[in-house]
Amino acid sequence: MNGQILVSITDCRAGYSGKTDVLCGVSLTVRRGERLGIIGPNGCGKTTLLRVLAGILPYRGSVRICPVDPDYPHPGEPVERSALTARQAAREVALLSQLSFPVFPYTVGETVLLGRYARQGTGWKRSSTAEDREKVRKALADCGLTSLADRPITELSGGQLQRVYLARAFAQAPAILLLDEPTNHLDIHYQLDILDRTAAGIQRGEPLAVIGVFHDLLLARRFSDTLVLMDEGTIADSGNPDAVLSGDAVNRVYRMNVREALRDLSQSR
Repeated sequence: MNGQILVSITDCRAGYSGKTDVLCGVSLTVRRGERLGIIGPNGCGKTTLLRVLAGILPYRGSVRICPVDPDYPHPGEPVERSALTARQAAREVALLSQLSFPVFPYTVGETVLLGRYARQGTGWKRSSTAEDREKVRKALADCGLTSLADRPITELSGGQLQRVYLARAFAQAPAILLLDEPTNHLDIHYQLDILDRTAAGIQRGEPLAVIGVFHDLLLARRFSDTLVLMDEGTIADSGNPDAVLSGDAVNRVYRMNVREALRDLSQSR
């Protein structure tokens, strides 16, 4: 990857409620056009790192984002994640979490339009524009949802619903899309569908980079350009997915022969 650096993390440390750090000095970069996957056993800090990037958790060290929004005061100049306002951050970073089921029967179109919230005016000026509507139309088409635009999201299957949330993220037009185990609880068809649509989105330039947390190592290998292996709050290995998944570090972290396990899983699918 030789693209512009969109995320630069240096010696990042973070935890919960003043307890011992879960992240213990993580450093990495993410470039334009890159799909970076994060793997590791439960409790290793994968989701904590994503929450720092999403602005949910405070951190120490440096987490710098390179804003690309033309309305930002100094686009293209890296800035600390903590210095971005919520509105500025929403124009740069979107989060697609694990599948959650809705309570209110908003339509598919209304739900995707919510992704444009941070790009609309404030107060009495807040209303959808022609650009908003075009972004929603395109996001619906890209995620195969055009025919479902008027259907209440409470009537959708899990796979359809996760596509709606992905379309909302596309409509948000972020530079960076964070995936927090987005295919969890989905069958294999919808797992591949979500990841393939996300990959197609980054090829179109929306978003510009993707950082995803995965438990399924086969999906992580299939999706990622770069794989980061975490263990006890630090990075144990990183690089080409095949190299990481066949190296010594991954066997030590998972306490098993991962290459053999992946071969067995591939044959059983």
